Parts: sequence; C-alpha cells; structure tokens
Amino acid sequence: MAFIPTVDEEKCAGCEECVDVCPVEVFEMQDDKSVVVEPDECLGCESCVEVCEEGAITVEEI
Repeated sequence: MAFIPTVDEEKCAGCEECVDVCPVEVFEMQDDKSVVVEPDECLGCESCVEVCEEGAITVEEI
C-alpha cells in the first residue's frame, strides 16, 4: 500500500505545521510554501491533513 501526499499551493498559508508534524519528513518549506519532497516516505497517517487549517493537504491511497 502506498500513499501520495499533495499540497495545494494556492491554499497553503506557509504555517509549517505539516513540516513539524510529519514523522518521516515528507514536507519542506520552499518560498514560504510547503512542498512534498519525499512522497515515497509517506506513511498515510494523515497527521499533516489534520493540522492543516487551510485544507491544503490531501493524502491519496494508491
């Protein structure tokens, strides 16, 4: 089972909450926005989805 995390750049407020909460460092900040840099590491825990107040993050199971 694999997971694909995505960030909607238009919705991202740059709060860094997803970067801080992700246990496997899927995200990093680039130009004040969160960017998925290690999608293969995603565990599907959806901690990032829960902390994103803007609703900018989705995690899809493939």
